[in-house]
Amino acid sequence: MTEHPADHPRVAAVKEALRAAGADPASIAGMILLPDAVTTAAAAAAALDVEVGQIANSLVFDADGEPLLVLTSGRHRVHTGRVAALIGARTVGRADRDLVKAATGQVIGGVAPVGHPAPLRTLVDVALDDYDRVWAAGGVARSVFPTTFAELVTVTGGAAAQVGE
Repeated sequence: MTEHPADHPRVAAVKEALRAAGADPASIAGMILLPDAVTTAAAAAAALDVEVGQIANSLVFDADGEPLLVLTSGRHRVHTGRVAALIGARTVGRADRDLVKAATGQVIGGVAPVGHPAPLRTLVDVALDDYDRVWAAGGVARSVFPTTFAELVTVTGGAAAQVGE
């Protein structure tokens, strides 16, 4: 029997957060559970048969001791110096797994843009706007959903920014 993505509590929390934030019902209904975990943008793109740039990586950073969520296109890496300057932080570095779990309630590889215990300060990579459809994680490493750049900005309350190298 195939597991339905809504059966997982973290996926259900993401779907509810999307609903509450006014996401397009098609984004919520489009949540799928892939056969295998996709913990990299390349793996997700291959599983979905899309360009790697269409993958919206949800990356948590430690910005002066506070969590910062950066949704970035899979086609490049986050430039932490640029991000620090954008948000006025002294230092920005990748968060450890404990900070990721505490801030999001999710594990690395499955972090969704929403569905966290509390809202996170969020930057959304403007490179995602190059695509009509992008794919974001749904709370677990096998779950993804279709969305748009504009919707990601709206549902996260994030700021559009150039974050990549």
